[in-house]
Parts: sequence; structure tokens; C-alpha cells
Amino acid sequence: MTKSLIWIFLLSPMFLIAQQTAPFAHWDTLNKIPDPTGFAGSFAGVSNHALIVAGGANFPGKGAPWLGSKKVWYDAIYVLKEPGGKWERMGRLPKPLGYGVSVSTKEELIIIGGSNESAHFAEVYTLKYEQGTIRTGTLPSLPVPLANSCGVLAGNCIYVLGGLTGPNDPETKNIFLCLDLKDLQKGWVELPPLPGPSRMLAVAAAVGQTFFVFSGTTLEKGERKYLKDAYSYDPTDGWKRLNDMPGATVAAPSPAYSNGKAVFIFGGDDGSLAKSDLRDKHPGFSKDILRYGLSDQQWQVIGKIPVVIRPNAVAAPNQSRWAPVTTTLAVWDGRLIIPGGEVRPGTRTPNVLSVKLKEVQ
Repeated sequence: MTKSLIWIFLLSPMFLIAQQTAPFAHWDTLNKIPDPTGFAGSFAGVSNHALIVAGGANFPGKGAPWLGSKKVWYDAIYVLKEPGGKWERMGRLPKPLGYGVSVSTKEELIIIGGSNESAHFAEVYTLKYEQGTIRTGTLPSLPVPLANSCGVLAGNCIYVLGGLTGPNDPETKNIFLCLDLKDLQKGWVELPPLPGPSRMLAVAAAVGQTFFVFSGTTLEKGERKYLKDAYSYDPTDGWKRLNDMPGATVAAPSPAYSNGKAVFIFGGDDGSLAKSDLRDKHPGFSKDILRYGLSDQQWQVIGKIPVVIRPNAVAAPNQSRWAPVTTTLAVWDGRLIIPGGEVRPGTRTPNVLSVKLKEVQ
């Protein structure tokens, strides 16, 4: 190969994408969640080295909202003990539940708020994997019911932001709450509200004790407006507006991943087709991987989620070509895990995406 051809190759888009996605190059799929349809809005996280997925909702079979299908919420708790293992069903949530906030500590998964077909809820539960069983506990309840919020553990505090207080709520709530795990007697403390539009389905992240919130959609008189603003909250300095994102990432897997140098967001709904009526012809949501640099405060699209993982694998129809939204991102066994989710309006997936972590900049 001549030098000129080498340079053409090195500067080609395919080579650049390969270089950019190198930090997240080793994608794979784990065994599917044992439901043929899959769930969106599940709680997910880690307890004592086991991966847990619990609750969520779907339209069973080939159902869809435009077909008049009934949305069904679930209470099943599934546990995966090792990446190559099989999911085991271990108990049930206190009630069918989904679309709340998931927070992992070293020992337990904390599930916050959420909804089902009847109401939104304020209860906070703990799921602890211990000796082959799941033990369920409680923490102080939220001051109001909330679903479609975002949240994360930053330092000793669980932060929860935004959401809706009821299934027919016409407007999103600009509420910002903190629960100090070292001082549970105080319960949830309401903090200064976000200095921007109220929102739901935003993406949260944490770096040290700093809380970040990205995108989301505001709801005004029942109408959605997709947002691409971003903010950080520090307990000492309060709120700070960050540079706007390249586009909206509504309902992207949350909390986002951070390596301490940058925050990475995987996919999301940019709102470009929000008012379309494509139904089962919808092309799916964004596959972009976004990087926000904490030092230079710049946004970059560093690659794509390669959702077609195993070309020869037998996949459920129309479920392996799209990136999921309305799901949780978990860090487990040196991997990022994106379990299930919604891959098109009304369509869920039981697939579990996994990417091995390596040093990223």
C-alpha cells in the first residue's frame, strides 16, 4: 500500500469511527430477559455482584397503542449472577411497577417512585441479593408521587429530578430532591429547583458529589417540547448551566456513564419524529454515542451503538436493529449494561446490550 493510500485510509470515515468507538468497541449481548416481548421502564442495577432487572411494562404479544392494546405492568424480579449465566426469577416487587429511578449501592438496588396502570407512587424500595434470594426493604418515601423522573447517587446523596405526579398530569414538575443515605432520618429534602424548564425522561449523571442532568422533554398542557439543555448541581455552588447538547437525548439509558473525565450518553429520542404517525414503520431512535468533556465542556458524537451484535444469532423479529430508550444503564462486572427497553414506539426488546469498559478519555 502506498503512502497516499495509507493516508486516505487513515482519514476515511470508517477508520475515524473505528477510532472514536474504540473505548466502547467490545459490544455483545447477554442472555435475553426471559420474556418474549421484553419490557420498557424496568428498574435495573447491581446488588452484591449480581445484576437485577425488575418490573417494567409492555404491550404483550404483538400489541401496540394504535391497535388499542392494553399496556401491562409487571412485578417480576430477575437476577443474573454472571455475564455468561441464565436469568433466574427471584420473587416479586410489592406491586407491578415501572418508570421510576434506579440507584445501585455496593449492596443493594434502590428503586424510587414509578407508576403502573392505576397511579404514580412515592414509595422507595431496596432489593438486596443475598444467598440466592432477594430481600426487599424500604427507605423514606418521596414527598410526592413521581414517575418518569431521573436520578443518580452522587457522593452519599441520591438525587431525583423532575417527572410527573400522576398519569393524567398535564405538566412536568420542576422538583429536585435529595436523600442523604448517611442521614435517613431527615428524609427527602427539597433543593433549589432547576433553573430551566421542568422536564421528564431526562438523563442524570454523577461525577463525585456533582449531579448532572441532560435533555428531557417538558410537558405543557399535555404537549411535549424536546430539550437539549444541560446543567450541573454542586452542593456548595448550586446550579450551573452547561453548553447545550448537539440534540435532544430524551429517555436515553440513565444514569449516564462517567469515567471522571467525561460523561457518555447512549442514544435517546431526538424528537425529530415525535409528531409523525409512522407506527410500525418507525425507523427507531438515535444510535449516537455522545461524549461531554468535563474539562473542555465540549460535546462530541464519538460513534454509534452497534445494535446488530451477532449476525448469525436468532433474534426476535424487528428487535435487533434498533437502540433502546426508556431503560436503565448499569455498571456491572467491568461492563456497561443496557437491559431491555423500547426500540420503537410500542415495541420492547428482551435483548441485553453489554459493552466492556476500557480506559476512555
